[in-house]
Amino acid sequence: MITVHHLNNSRSQRILWLLEELDVPYELKRYQRDPKTQLAPPELKAINPLGKSPVIQDGPHTLIESGAIIDYLIRRHGDGRLQPDPATATYDEYVQWLHFAEGSAMLPLMLNLYVSRLGEAGAPLQPRIQSELANYLGYLNQALSQVDFLLGDELSGADIQMSFIGEIARKQGLLGPYPHVESWVGRFQARSAYQAAVKVGGDYSYAS
Repeated sequence: MITVHHLNNSRSQRILWLLEELDVPYELKRYQRDPKTQLAPPELKAINPLGKSPVIQDGPHTLIESGAIIDYLIRRHGDGRLQPDPATATYDEYVQWLHFAEGSAMLPLMLNLYVSRLGEAGAPLQPRIQSELANYLGYLNQALSQVDFLLGDELSGADIQMSFIGEIARKQGLLGPYPHVESWVGRFQARSAYQAAVKVGGDYSYAS
């Protein structure tokens, strides 16, 4: 049985969504953020010394990092679902999106969040942050301009990995100029497996 160590309002929500899409049974262990600091509780460090989520345990294997977990679950439990044939060029595009989410797109979104808390002290950084946000969100918007999902008409693990990017961007009020990203978020959030995962995970402010 797969165990998901789930922190509310975190990247681990997309792991629950993946497991619901795959219809793979799992056990959920919940961790709640401190309401004042929004930090994970110290108990999570007993599972992951970094104190971060998601973490999964599958038999003898313990994995951290969303992209690695998504890749692992699809390879080990997907039976060919939610990823292209590894022999195709589309698979290379799929892997690129798995890395793009955290390797490129997440940084300006996190900087936008943290620097905005500095008020005027953060103002000198804002032009560069906004330029990078426009760069990455524009790239994503163009990729979605003629397709329902990142690899075409069907959902894949790439969409699940990238979903947190779209949700955070929408939460920050950034999607006005990017209608294809907005529509994509609406499409994947309407999926029954996504909605089931939100019910299971609870307290996920990015779902609306």
